[in-house]
Amino acid sequence: MGILRATMLPLLSVFLLLSLSRQVSASESFIHCLLNHSQPSHPISAAIYTPNNGSFSSVLQAYIRNLRFNTTTTRKPFLIVTALHESHIQAAIVCAQTHNLQMKIRSGGHDYEGVSYVAEVPFFVLDMFNLRTIHIDVESETAWVQAGATLGEVYYRIYEKSNTHGFPAGVCPTVGVGGHFSGGGYGNMMRKYGLSVDNIIDAQLVDVKGRLLNRKSMGEDLFWAIRGGGGASFGVVVSYKIKLVRVPEIVTVFKVAKTLEQNATDIVSKWQHVADKLDENLFIRLILDVVNGTNKENTGRATFFALFLGDSEQLLSVMNRSFPELGLKKSDCNETSWVQSVLFWTNFALGTPNDVLLSRVPQTLTYLKRKSDYVKEPISKAGLELIWKKLIELKYVALTFNPYGGRMSEIPAEAVPFPHRAGNLAKIQYAANWNEGGEEVTDYYINLTRKLYSFMTPFVSKNPREAFFNYKDLDLGINHNGKASYQEGRVYGIKYFKGNFKRLVEIKTKVDPGNFFRNEQSIPTLPN
Repeated sequence: MGILRATMLPLLSVFLLLSLSRQVSASESFIHCLLNHSQPSHPISAAIYTPNNGSFSSVLQAYIRNLRFNTTTTRKPFLIVTALHESHIQAAIVCAQTHNLQMKIRSGGHDYEGVSYVAEVPFFVLDMFNLRTIHIDVESETAWVQAGATLGEVYYRIYEKSNTHGFPAGVCPTVGVGGHFSGGGYGNMMRKYGLSVDNIIDAQLVDVKGRLLNRKSMGEDLFWAIRGGGGASFGVVVSYKIKLVRVPEIVTVFKVAKTLEQNATDIVSKWQHVADKLDENLFIRLILDVVNGTNKENTGRATFFALFLGDSEQLLSVMNRSFPELGLKKSDCNETSWVQSVLFWTNFALGTPNDVLLSRVPQTLTYLKRKSDYVKEPISKAGLELIWKKLIELKYVALTFNPYGGRMSEIPAEAVPFPHRAGNLAKIQYAANWNEGGEEVTDYYINLTRKLYSFMTPFVSKNPREAFFNYKDLDLGINHNGKASYQEGRVYGIKYFKGNFKRLVEIKTKVDPGNFFRNEQSIPTLPN
């Protein structure tokens, strides 16, 4: 046995050295290909980072928004292309196919499962953060926004031109446009104006053949797919043309919390019956979590977080008529501008300078896990009591309910790939955050979210149990992009896209038959 082991060790070393040298030579030949496809007017050399480059780690880590994927054991890309021009994207696509390499596309890095910058196989990252140009045209009420821009930058550039325009998208300003828009994109104006994708009117995309296409040249099928079906399955979205929406000069925000001792259960029960039926100018988010009570024991807390597109007098009239149980007072209401309301929703103090929206540094950086669900019917008070009991038992997981109704119920489920429209009371986000690394700690918190998700089964959608694509959750299934790709993709695809999954697969098969644009939860091609 000792002789066998002694014989195998040198062989293993040789094998590892050969594998490493193959990787190095593959990397070198790939770089050579990129340089050969570079335009003299836009050289790609400045956009290429390898592990030998002193800035490689800082470039990689700059847009990692989940510390679970910033460990010493996390597989790193062998190269990063920080595209400075559309031609760099074209070169990356052409050369990656020539060398049969896996490409991950990253815009803002907020992908909850790190899918845009982590892989189980050797890979490189096409990083879009340099492509962040925003052109606002107030006269036509439109804007062209590149995929590497952040939501905060979009909001700030709109604010620079107008105090009566906005855009319906997320409340986290450091989120990248590319992933947010292509996965659906929602925010606190969705009951009034729908999702981000409901307000996209054109796009630029580089396809698998390296062609730069717009809405007309890509065709309506592909344009449909990249508005909610995930752009990374179909090509590289370079920019979106969005339709700006009207907002009043004065909007009102409030944040009111009630504990179980302050009648939270009855108030939450009433919220369920009215939140999706309220005036479409009013969006009231509900957060359920656990805090220390007055007797120093854990208790449940319900926080009501709202945006109203109007002044406080109008808001109080709506609330007194439709939701008096919350007991909203004039002193709870903050009248402000729409751009300031974004800061309020991001937990900045009102009055914070608007240019904080231009910062690409997140306010907090933690280890995290997210999951999602959809609620079709109000949960009974008895059910709510059970949920409170479970939340207090688990302690470290919060539930956020985002109400639907309004414009969300008017748009057909087939209008874009995002299918969760009429018939939904609210979407739930499960959230666990922690500040300590290590596999044991990570497993503990992830399991907390899974336990709560399992517990919530009777209260949420069924057949399928629906999920929101922007809240990427690998617990729903992983695609290994092999022979079983379609079967694996269908498992999570039906949950994210319901009946629209079929059309997405057909479009994918047509525009990317070789499945070059792939990841752990991409749209698969039809089986041969």
